[in-house]
Amino acid sequence: MGLYRRKWPRKDGRIMTSKTWWMSAMLDGRQVCKPTGSTNKRIAQQLYDNWRSEIAQGQFNLLKKAPTIKEWAEKYLKTVDHQNTRRRYTCSKANLMAFFGEEARLDHISTARIEEFKQHRREQKVKPSTINRDLRFLAQILKQAQRERCLARSPFDLTKFFLNESRERRKPHILTWEEQETLLAVASPRLRVFTVLGVETGMRTGEMLGLRWKDIEFLNGVIQVGRSKSPSGIRAVPISANCRAELLRWRNLVGPDFSEWVFPNFENRRHRLQNGGRKAWANTLKKAGLPFFPIYYLRHTFASRLTTAGVSPLTIAQMLGHSSTQIVPRYAQVMDQNRLDAIKKLEELKTAAIASQKAAESQTDEAVEGMRQ
Repeated sequence: MGLYRRKWPRKDGRIMTSKTWWMSAMLDGRQVCKPTGSTNKRIAQQLYDNWRSEIAQGQFNLLKKAPTIKEWAEKYLKTVDHQNTRRRYTCSKANLMAFFGEEARLDHISTARIEEFKQHRREQKVKPSTINRDLRFLAQILKQAQRERCLARSPFDLTKFFLNESRERRKPHILTWEEQETLLAVASPRLRVFTVLGVETGMRTGEMLGLRWKDIEFLNGVIQVGRSKSPSGIRAVPISANCRAELLRWRNLVGPDFSEWVFPNFENRRHRLQNGGRKAWANTLKKAGLPFFPIYYLRHTFASRLTTAGVSPLTIAQMLGHSSTQIVPRYAQVMDQNRLDAIKKLEELKTAAIASQKAAESQTDEAVEGMRQ
């Protein structure tokens, strides 16, 4: 270790020596060599001392050999806890493997290759939202590789690759109060309580299906969500008097004596939502005369009603189980009543302005008439 000049043999047998000085040091249990770029030994010694000082202070991080996309993606998938998220990331992994190849290394993924991947997926008529999910998975594994020093810098730090999917996003159906009453009138007991839970708590479908009777505190009017999609989803959800009454009615039908689960999985049924699967939900909407929409949109109805009531975005995000307020506008839609109220306020403002102007003109006319007299 230290300063030295590199030597190498020529074809004629002579030994050649470099003019520039090189420096050598032990880092992470292996010898690392790099040129100083100087032919002056005194300057090279100063550069070497500075380098050794950086190593001693932990400022010099040596990059590890970049792994392949396949092995790094599989390693990252093991850290994903939620089953649905892992399933979606597995699909993204397959899409990435099909384009980049299983043997491609992480440091081979450049901004140009990512743009080629986007163009390739567009040519396959893939929706922007699906492409964004693949890109999001790629961005996460590259960021993790950067943290573990397998990559100097992620291409996602250099530019934005995500597509604008707002144009193609389907507008969620927000239940009106009249539609809700019609839907509850024709719904089965199980779907009825499921609907009330959705529009009055904003819980995710998986969170409702995972409820146990011990999670519901009827005395305090709170539901404890112990398992969720994200850590921020673990929360205490307050319930209204109507929701509490529906849950009590459902407990009398299928209570803790039958099963510890609020929505037990009955035998010989294809769907976990007994009398409440997708087919049963579609039939119920048809009976109520409503267009089909996913049961997940009940969560959008909850957020929109809170927005109409003037609840702050931070409180809505906490009740929905989100870590920030950025995604709240996607869930909370402006209700039709809000638009009507806005027009009424505009008309009231216009009427008040016209009345004020007429009053001012009338006072001016009276003043002029008084002067004439």
